[in-house]
Amino acid sequence: MKIRSCVGITKPSLLLVHSELPALTFHKTKLTWTSTLRFPSNYERTSGSVTRFHCSVAGRTGASTSVSSSSSKSNTVHLSRKQVKPSSLYSRPSLSNMKKERIANRAKVYEFLRVLGIIPDELDGLELPGTVEVMQERIDFLHKLGLTIEDINNYPLVLGCSVKKNMIPVLDYLGKLGVRKSTFTEFLRRYPQVLHASVVVDLAPVVKYLQGLDIKPNDIPRVLEKYPEVLGFKLEGTMSTSVAYLVGIGVSRREVGGVLTKYPEILGMRVGRVIKPFVEYLEGLGIPRLAIARLIEKRPHILGFGLEERVKPNVASLLEFNVRKASLPSIVAQYPEIIGIDLKPKLLGQRSLIQSIIDLEPEDFGTVVEKMPQIVSLSNTSMVKHADFLKGCGFSLQQVRSMVVECPQILALNLDIMKLSFDYFQMEMQRPLDDLVAFPAFFTYGLESTIKPRDKIVVKKGFKCSLSWLLNCSDEKFKERLNYDTIEMEEMETMPSFDMNSLMEPRSDESDSDYEEDSDDEYA
Repeated sequence: MKIRSCVGITKPSLLLVHSELPALTFHKTKLTWTSTLRFPSNYERTSGSVTRFHCSVAGRTGASTSVSSSSSKSNTVHLSRKQVKPSSLYSRPSLSNMKKERIANRAKVYEFLRVLGIIPDELDGLELPGTVEVMQERIDFLHKLGLTIEDINNYPLVLGCSVKKNMIPVLDYLGKLGVRKSTFTEFLRRYPQVLHASVVVDLAPVVKYLQGLDIKPNDIPRVLEKYPEVLGFKLEGTMSTSVAYLVGIGVSRREVGGVLTKYPEILGMRVGRVIKPFVEYLEGLGIPRLAIARLIEKRPHILGFGLEERVKPNVASLLEFNVRKASLPSIVAQYPEIIGIDLKPKLLGQRSLIQSIIDLEPEDFGTVVEKMPQIVSLSNTSMVKHADFLKGCGFSLQQVRSMVVECPQILALNLDIMKLSFDYFQMEMQRPLDDLVAFPAFFTYGLESTIKPRDKIVVKKGFKCSLSWLLNCSDEKFKERLNYDTIEMEEMETMPSFDMNSLMEPRSDESDSDYEEDSDDEYA
């Protein structure tokens, strides 16, 4: 069915054409829209224009016919779909052009980094900013954090971290935890990988795990500052096995939080390679396992002493300087740092100094170390002052030497207190100097708490006793002695010594995991 419509009104200079209805043609699989406009022949001559449009949707063809007055002939132009080119306000670059542009931009960024002194060799394959300006922004931000070009070269992958998407969220989270901004520089130098981390996926679960190990929330920032690498550990990996092993050897469960707060590096130590060999070596020296557990509770940093690099060589040095093998357990238990310091030079220096001030024999130096291993870290000035004080009290060089070998602690006590004790000994007790030579540990007891009260009691009772019998016992034991008919000689001769069993007794004090630094550089 075809419907044609044409309405024409002829006027000298006006033609009105109105298309009332389009013509629709239906086929089986085609939809065709046709509009045909016809003009009277006399108008063709008058206006000189005939236009015909034909559009077939199903056939995907188009036709246009135009007749001009100059030629009075119809020219028909057929355009196929392939000949029609879409027009646009802008053209989209090809993939090859985009790739070339990216390569060119990356080359500019690399050249910019080289000018700054940054080596970009490790950055291949890493997503970097497309412009020098954005890269400059990242480097400026890292500089504000205190990182230098050298720091960036140590871990150039940090340049792949976006300031807004990576760096700021991570640093904000650490700040909210309580990590001090003043520590950010060292924090990032030790563990720059943290800037790649997701707060929700990576960091928050580790913090929650640490709290589950009884580390107090207020201590978490100090733990992270001391050992930032912990933020990269797997929850059920090294951290859990190291803690389980320590509890297994006798470390109290309630002390775990305090131990990890003092020395969080334990969380990164492998049991089989580090902790277990260290514990077993100390056991081999003769230290009971439970005593080792108590040492770890008090000074967990001893686990960081390199077994092969430091511990074993130091034990060999002690034996070399006339320390008896049987005394090694007592020495380590009294002063665990002795197996972790650079020991041999200290032994040489201290032996030489003591020989010069009191003429100590090399064999006796081993005895001094056995009784007070802290002497290896005692300052030279302290030892000289104490030796001069004893000489000034009237003791001969031989007597001073004998007193030091018997009780080397007298080289490390508070001099003012020693002077007060000696004045009381000389003025009130009125005993001969030989009594102090026989029991130099007199200076280690409190004047007001022990010496004066006990001296007054024995004077009142009319007892004649040695300083050892008077002082070398507990208050309970002293009350018992007052009821004795006679003074037993063995009690008079007993000297104070370190008792390993005291180390293995359960701790009566409450655990305190507040962060604190232990300083053992100099014993005083």
